[in-house]
Amino acid sequence: MIAWLLSFGLRLLTGAHGRWSGCAPVDSQRIYCVNHTSHLDFLLLWTALPARLRRVTRPVAAADYWNAGPVRRYLIQEVFRGVLVDRSGLAPQPLEPVFTSLAQGDSLIFFPEGTRGPGEGLLPLKSGIFHVAQDWPEVELVPVWIDNSYRVMPKGMFFPVPLLCSMTFGAPLRLLEGEEKETFLLRLRNAMLELQPPQ
Repeated sequence: MIAWLLSFGLRLLTGAHGRWSGCAPVDSQRIYCVNHTSHLDFLLLWTALPARLRRVTRPVAAADYWNAGPVRRYLIQEVFRGVLVDRSGLAPQPLEPVFTSLAQGDSLIFFPEGTRGPGEGLLPLKSGIFHVAQDWPEVELVPVWIDNSYRVMPKGMFFPVPLLCSMTFGAPLRLLEGEEKETFLLRLRNAMLELQPPQ
């Protein structure tokens, strides 16, 4: 109920909607690779998915941020069933929660930049998504571009501003046989950038 109310409120506030330009919203297991400019990003994308896909799609989130306080912890663990990743560098296998979730058949919302970007353009992608693609080659990687979310809730703001947002879903891709890490990351990054709406 809490998830539905937050989603409904955000849809009213931003008109959040998905443009399926490169694929259809089918029931395949997927990793949605999304640009990251706001703490609302995973909720915006989750809102744009059909209800049947929302039930099986979980956000990959930073444990240090979402475990900082009981409200955040409750929302990410109990409401959105987030997959929490340790970014401290101390965990021997930081992607283990991601692999466990994929083994359970979940789809994931993944931010390959690893942190929030400035709003326009895209930071270089971290290597985590390459290792996930290596270990789970059968799972589709869907590039997604969220437009305008950094204006809806800029860094340092606690309440969203009513502005239109859209999510553009591109054509799925996979790691090619023998493809090097840097080549793959550049290919994925370009696929995401190509989804930006014309300025």
